[in-house]
Amino acid sequence: MTAEASYNSRQVKVGRVVIRLMSRAQSWVYRRSGGRFGAKFLKGAPVLLVTTTGRRSGRPRTVPLLFLDDGDDIIVVASQGGMPTNPDWYYNAVADPKVTVTRGTEELAMVAREVDGAERAELWSRLVDMYADYEAYAERTERTIPVIRLSPSDGDPI
Repeated sequence: MTAEASYNSRQVKVGRVVIRLMSRAQSWVYRRSGGRFGAKFLKGAPVLLVTTTGRRSGRPRTVPLLFLDDGDDIIVVASQGGMPTNPDWYYNAVADPKVTVTRGTEELAMVAREVDGAERAELWSRLVDMYADYEAYAERTERTIPVIRLSPSDGDPI
């Protein structure tokens, strides 16, 4: 990482607001259209919705995320565009790993788990192949960007 590539405090503040507003708008459009709109991001990367339980509020919190299928599991990334901190949804999933994934009109109960080591390295390579900007995000931040595996659960969706 170089100092020129990292975000300054103003960019972080503005970026968090923009990400929050764009996420709300995309989630609304995605839900209203049953995933017909909002299901693709830049360069055609696929998008789904992940709902966590707010670790402080206890309320459902939904965010649109790029994803990669891995068998029955779904892989997502807590990149937040390479910001210096992890996104709120990541901390929510760590506090309560039960999440709901909305894919089109289907809702799936899943359990979140952060991957590491060789598993993370293999998935990271596939994720960068799917969406090359992840590599730029990683270069922009000092943190290791979390890779999260969502696995099917027997529970009910949130």
